[in-house]
Parts: sequence; structure tokens; C-alpha cells
Amino acid sequence: MAATVTADPKLGKSVREAFGIALAKLGESRPDVVVVDGDVHNSTRTDLFEKKFPNRFFNVGIAESDLVGIAGGLASCGKAAWASSFATFIICNAYDQLRMSVSYPCLDVKIVGTHAGISIGEDGASQMGIEDVSLACSLPNFTVVVPADEISTHHAVQALAKIKTPAYLRAGRPNVPLVYTEKTPYELGKATKLRDGKDITLIANGIMVAAALDAADQLAAKGKQARVLDTHTVKPLDEAAILAAARDTGRIVVAEEHLLHGGLGSVVAMSVAQQHPVPMRFVGLKDTFAESGKPEELLKKYGLTAADIVREAQALLG
Repeated sequence: MAATVTADPKLGKSVREAFGIALAKLGESRPDVVVVDGDVHNSTRTDLFEKKFPNRFFNVGIAESDLVGIAGGLASCGKAAWASSFATFIICNAYDQLRMSVSYPCLDVKIVGTHAGISIGEDGASQMGIEDVSLACSLPNFTVVVPADEISTHHAVQALAKIKTPAYLRAGRPNVPLVYTEKTPYELGKATKLRDGKDITLIANGIMVAAALDAADQLAAKGKQARVLDTHTVKPLDEAAILAAARDTGRIVVAEEHLLHGGLGSVVAMSVAQQHPVPMRFVGLKDTFAESGKPEELLKKYGLTAADIVREAQALLG
């Protein structure tokens, strides 16, 4: 799946806002969709669904374990349940319920974790979901998706609504650059090639996709052509796209706003090792928590910028 795009310098909506809009739109055509939230619906933006469909919205309060259990119960009765809270709350606090009430029975429950990553900024470490992708990928039967912008988020919600198995959708807090256009292809489980190149491949998801496109522009100015893949679906991974990248370009940098252990880089590295080993580098949050601060300052301090991707790419390119 190929397209040629660059990140629009104009900021679009945040992924959480785009999710709320897409979910409310989904409710218009799907009367079986119900939404459960943990008293943060004005932040996760499920309040947009609540305003349209108050009888299909349930606020269970600050009780994430109950939230997931109720969502599982609704799904077991034939509903398509969407459960939302901050990523660190719904994944970490309710992990046992996710495991036993959703994953094990393989129910139609979509878990949405907002305010993920360190780019939530001033809220600080206690509310930064930095291990959520790893934990979600560890749950059998789960599909795991990390959209890059508002357009791809709309595609992701529609695509996830069509599958009857559990899924996790990661959503950030800040407004993000537009990466997709309405014509950019999107398919669940398939990486989107946003830019082609022969010298190296930059694989990213979430807010790091725009950074990867910026990095590709900087590398082009140095005479190096980088392929950019938006690997929005972490699980199941697009093994064919990873193999093609390894064969065609011979070098890979993976960038993610997540702990390096267990995230996108880990699953890509496993795929590369099994299929076609090539030199790799990784851009992500090292073995640490972040702190309170302005999003752009935190991303710079913890090495999650286009400049960091360029540095790692140059180390591979020699």
C-alpha cells in the first residue's frame, strides 16, 4: 500500500478528539454500540457519544476494573462495547479484568486509552501511559492500533468496529500534524507506506509518524532516501511490509512514543530477526519515567524528535 505524503505543518485535531467524533458517528449506524467510561468522558471525548445517545452511555465512575467488567458483560449480551479512560488507568489498573473478562472469552470489546505517552505534558508521570502498547499486545486475541492523526483515527474506528474480537486503540492528548489525506489508503493490519526510499526505512506510529516524515526530509537533503512506514497496527504486525523494507533498504529505524521494551520496536525486531536480519536502531523512551513539562520540551529531553531519528539513521548509514 503506497502513498507519497509529507506531514502537513498545520496541526489537525488530537487523536482523542478524532476518536470521540468517529465514535459518535459510528453510533448513528450501529444501534448495538454502547460506551462505558470512567468519569473522564469530557477528556476521552466519549461525551460526544453521550450527548447523541445518552441511553447507550454508561459512566461507572473512577473504577476501571468495574468499567472493563461491565463492558465485558455488555459484550457477552450481544452489544458492541467501547470502554474508555486514560491509557495508564484502563490498561494498568484493570489488567486482570482485561485478561479474564475480555481477552480470555474473546469478546467484542474495544478498549480506548487516551492521554497516552509523555506528550500529555504537565499532567506528569502518574498519568502518562508509557507501557500500554506492550501490555495490550500481551493479551491474546487483542488487535492493537496506534493512529497517527485525525484522519487515520476515523479509519481505525470504522475498521475496528467491523471485527468482533477485542482491540486496543491508543489516543494522545495534543493536537497533531495531519499525515493522511482522505485519499491515503488505510487497512487494519497493513502498514501504510507514506514515502518510498532505497537507503533506509523509518518505521513509526502515533505522533512519531510526523517526526519520521520530517526526518526523511532532512535525510533527503543529505542525499539519502528514506522509506517511511506508518505501522499503525502493532498487532497483528504487517510482516510482509517489514520483510520488504528489510530486503529493499537493508537498514531500519523504529520510532515510538513508548518504552522501548515491549513496544513497536520489539515486535518489528522479532519480525526482522525471523525473516531477514538487517542492522536496526530504535528511538523511544528508555528505561525511565518522564516528568511534568511542556510536551515539546519533554519529547526533546527524552529523545523523541525528528532529530533523534536522523541521528540513528545516520549511524546506520555511516
